[in-house]
Amino acid sequence: MTVCESCFPNLVAAGYKITSDPTEEENCIGHAAGRPNEWWDPDEDQIWPDGVPRDYTVESLVLAFATLDYALCDSAGNEPGYEKVAIYSDDDEYTHAARQLEDGSWSSKLGPDDDINHPTLESLADGTYGKVVRVMKRPRR
Repeated sequence: MTVCESCFPNLVAAGYKITSDPTEEENCIGHAAGRPNEWWDPDEDQIWPDGVPRDYTVESLVLAFATLDYALCDSAGNEPGYEKVAIYSDDDEYTHAARQLEDGSWSSKLGPDDDINHPTLESLADGTYGKVVRVMKRPRR
């Protein structure tokens, strides 16, 4: 499978690398949460943290990541000793989440499609996923 480059107008210019084949075992939320092979979704038949509202609001996703000890922060910049997640939205519902790697680049699972590494959050912005609306961090494990 190839990445839908027309869905993400900044991706080609920024550069990206496909890091895994498509799979329906995990989605972007499970991937960003560091939960391989888990499809995190508020639908009743999917994995979702207990006590977090089962809806697609940005705030519910913030609460979901908070169950993993993430807290809101002001910067997407790389901070040694911390790992970060970024939440994208095109309105009040989330559309995507990405996880920062130790070198400061980002890893994303594109739905059931490929995983990719991309240098910045803006690489996926202004396309299918909208823009980054929240960044959270926790001490690196």
